[in-house]
Amino acid sequence: MHCCLNDQRVESRHENLPRHVQPLDTKTQPRIAVEAEAILGVLTLCEAGQMELLSSATLMFELERNPHPVRKEYALKVLAKAAVLIPTDSQLEEHARRFQAEGIKPVDALHLASAVVAKADYFCTCDDRFLTRAKALKTGQTRVVSPMELITEVTQ
Repeated sequence: MHCCLNDQRVESRHENLPRHVQPLDTKTQPRIAVEAEAILGVLTLCEAGQMELLSSATLMFELERNPHPVRKEYALKVLAKAAVLIPTDSQLEEHARRFQAEGIKPVDALHLASAVVAKADYFCTCDDRFLTRAKALKTGQTRVVSPMELITEVTQ
């Protein structure tokens, strides 16, 4: 089972640090706390070998632009556990253009296209607007899910 995570809302063990130096989202809102626990559960399944985490050139590009060193370092550690790094190629770009034509933002289109080209079982995002739009698209075998939908499905 393969999974691409678009967002990572996981519990911060640095909640007393200023926001700009925390590696992860804090649990100040109930929804963020629940999503954080779901993502931690997915990462635990990946570490146990029950799922494979996929990364992409698009994620790495975005990560390199992250101005927060602690968050960047944490994300690099998570992505280092990915089983596959999905490169950007002409096939991926064509899928991304198609998704963009359907109203998906350019970088989000590249994220989703990465999962589709890699034939990921799941593409997970916390972005409600993106989630709604992406669910309406043809993504082949790749199911677009929220963190709660993902953890619920893979732990049944």
